[in-house]
Amino acid sequence: DVQLVESGGGSVQAGGSLRLACAVSGNTNTRLCMAWFRQAPEKERERVARLSHFGLTTYADSVKGRFTIPRDNAKNTPYLLMNNLRPGGTAMYYCAAGSGCSWDSFEYWGQGTQVTVS
Repeated sequence: DVQLVESGGGSVQAGGSLRLACAVSGNTNTRLCMAWFRQAPEKERERVARLSHFGLTTYADSVKGRFTIPRDNAKNTPYLLMNNLRPGGTAMYYCAAGSGCSWDSFEYWGQGTQVTVS
């Protein structure tokens, strides 16, 4: 099994930056595909960014050019670097992981970290 714990959320003014982290533990012998999702109040969960097993990145159109998803391999921790945050970015942000990499296939999820942009 794999456990994910997000951190780094908080409140920030529009135009500001935050760095979210996703600590991965458990059975990490299998190379995992990692992703970030977000869900705003009364809205459906939204894809944000994805990091494939081989380091390829995919971003939602709404965050392209502002968000990046690097990974610290030594710490086994993927990050979500968010620049130029907008009020529409207020949401609970979730880290996800899976052996597959399609957006609908992630089987492991964290509890989320709240980001508020004012």
